[in-house]
Amino acid sequence: MRLVLLGAPGSGKGTQATRLKEALGVPHISTGELLRAAVAAGTELGKQAKAVMERGELVSDDIVLGMLEERLGQADVGNGFILDGYPRNLAQANALDALLARLQQPVDVAVQLDVGTELLVQRLAGRAQQEGRADDNPESVRNRLRVYSDQTEPVIDFYRQKNRLICVYGVGSVDEVLARVLAAIEGASGKS
Repeated sequence: MRLVLLGAPGSGKGTQATRLKEALGVPHISTGELLRAAVAAGTELGKQAKAVMERGELVSDDIVLGMLEERLGQADVGNGFILDGYPRNLAQANALDALLARLQQPVDVAVQLDVGTELLVQRLAGRAQQEGRADDNPESVRNRLRVYSDQTEPVIDFYRQKNRLICVYGVGSVDEVLARVLAAIEGASGKS
């Protein structure tokens, strides 16, 4: 199963990705973790990324895609993978689609975790208090959610047009949401 997991900040992507990894027996690939690992390991792409980050700039899509390509070439992704929170915009979705086509590993399904804005703000505010995260105050959360909406709506449409999108209600216990996601994936797989 090759799966893209989409959802706004606070929708539970990371939590569900961890659970899906266990349930599906495929690796969870987070581009943020890939980036941190490559920088720490001092790989060629890691060195490029570090230089960009030290200048206070965002790491380019090309560098991130290169790291993804390296990761997707590893043996443990033979039965699939879960991409968590990537692609974040239409350019990344198109680049990822081209990469996966070249690797003959197309996305089977994109799962969007659907959670209302007010609940997202509450979840992130709670996380901010627990973890002391300055980027999770209510105003910055609302801004991040606006950016997510602006940039990710085209990605959602991208997968919808390819008949790969399933939308799952992301509210409830972790187990309830996981059960919905697994049922939706099974339903989507049965249609193929």
